[in-house]
Amino acid sequence: MDWLQLISNKRLGQEDRHVARHDDRSEFKRDSDRLMFSAPFRRLQNKTQVFPLPGSVFVHNRLTHSLEVSCLGMSLGNDVARLLAARHPQLQGTLFEEIGSIVAAACLAHDMGNPPFGHSGERAIQTFFTEGPGFKLRERLSPTFWSDITHFEGNANAFRLLAHRFKGRREGGFVLTYSTLASIVKYPHSSTLSGRKGKFGFFGTEERIYRKIADDLGIRQLESTPEGCRYARHPLVYLVEAADDICYEIMDIEDAHKLKILSYDETANLLLGFFDAPTQERMKRRIVEEQITDSNEKVVYMRSSVIGLLEHACVEAFVDNEERILAGELTDSLLDHVTGDIRRAYDKCVKVSKARIYNSKPVLDVELSGYKIIETLMEQMTNAVVSPDRYYSQQLIQRVSSQYDIMAEDLETRLMAVIDYISGMTDVYALDIYQKINGISLPIV
Repeated sequence: MDWLQLISNKRLGQEDRHVARHDDRSEFKRDSDRLMFSAPFRRLQNKTQVFPLPGSVFVHNRLTHSLEVSCLGMSLGNDVARLLAARHPQLQGTLFEEIGSIVAAACLAHDMGNPPFGHSGERAIQTFFTEGPGFKLRERLSPTFWSDITHFEGNANAFRLLAHRFKGRREGGFVLTYSTLASIVKYPHSSTLSGRKGKFGFFGTEERIYRKIADDLGIRQLESTPEGCRYARHPLVYLVEAADDICYEIMDIEDAHKLKILSYDETANLLLGFFDAPTQERMKRRIVEEQITDSNEKVVYMRSSVIGLLEHACVEAFVDNEERILAGELTDSLLDHVTGDIRRAYDKCVKVSKARIYNSKPVLDVELSGYKIIETLMEQMTNAVVSPDRYYSQQLIQRVSSQYDIMAEDLETRLMAVIDYISGMTDVYALDIYQKINGISLPIV
């Protein structure tokens, strides 16, 4: 793959016409602004990241997480651009030098397709069809569509949200640049090729769009079968993935300390473990010298130091593996190429997170409640579009925004409209609709 072809400011839906610009923003900065001011991005503030939405203690939601990932993504992209432009003088003065802006925009978008209640919401949609009442519809649906909905994936849904032409929206969805769109597709293959992990990058309804983008950017195709296609990743996907992995792992440690799931000593040991003994001593002296006495502020200082260290390590891993990345041969993440004490410290954080954070009572309670809410909404709304002539079905369908093609002629389009509608909800809105359709609460005028 060729950097000069991979970085393109061509926009989906505006390929054949020139659009006059009246300011100095780059096309990739326009992507970020377009995402930042969109309703789906704002709704991330009421979607769970890991912990319950905040009460008296503020922890991360999907919005704050995405903003932080974008900030780190900008740093990763800028540092990689600087180093590789020095290595390849032909890249200087080209769009390649703007990859920091592309990665930052892609990071803003990377979680926009996630349903309410995080991974629990994903599982509820999947298992409604594999284990629940939706299974009886299998014989009425095409194999590709069945594969898509039984493997429902927030990553694929993000690409759909950004690229699909919903009712009332212009051609090309958000009309983002090809490079930004390609940079969010972490698993560039269809659901039929997703294998045991079940991860994939685009639904069958958007496969044609991804193929067009990938072919135009010169992204290497690794496999093409009657069941689907598989491409190499766009190189910038590795930077988006690294920014996401670093932020959610390290910020979850900080949030766990705020919520007293981890003690200060446990948190400090995890974060200081990324550094050698002399550096640890310097960090402790600085905390004393600057008279930082609040434990939360101490954790903030250590956390920021860790993120800086991991950012540098991932930039180094990307630059060292540039040839394999451009050849489409790198199959793991940049963090998998970080070694030594840094890698051991990161793995320790992952181990503690799985044991103490992701299985903590507050997190499990949200997942259990969220699963039941999404399961119920899926059942009620699916029943409505399968039997749209019933009185209660018509009442439910009337609640759905006109942007969703929920009254289409074919069943698959109606079912996808249900998934679009529910996956776009916030946690709070999903709970509100759940309570209303179950008669638990009534609207107060």
